[in-house]
Amino acid sequence: MSEKPSVLFVCVHNAGRSQMAAAWLTHLAGDRVAVRSAGSDPGTGVNPAAVEVMAEVGIDISAETPKILTIDAVRESDVCITMGCGDTCPVFPGKRYLDWKLEDPAGQGVEAVRPIRDEIKTLVEGLIAEIAPDPAA
Repeated sequence: MSEKPSVLFVCVHNAGRSQMAAAWLTHLAGDRVAVRSAGSDPGTGVNPAAVEVMAEVGIDISAETPKILTIDAVRESDVCITMGCGDTCPVFPGKRYLDWKLEDPAGQGVEAVRPIRDEIKTLVEGLIAEIAPDPAA
């Protein structure tokens, strides 16, 4: 892993889970980690319920846009975390791959998306402790 680890979050539409995960990692790890997110079949916009539940915890993802998954994004990342995209993520030797089993927030209301947001936060906190612990702690 490079001096500053890089993480790529991938879900199908890059509109919910991967956007929330990228936002949590950026928020909690700051500049200790390079963060990317992408989708195998990007949507037209970020899920409004995801935007709302992240705003509830003080994180604004309203300006984010879904991005297409590229081979370069995978190649440039130390850790690739998939969330329901199956086998669409290219595999390169020397990369670490994780698959987080998370419910898809697509089409769900805020009440259903809150627990997904909280589960993602817990997973991200564990990831940070492993790849980029706070040197001040």
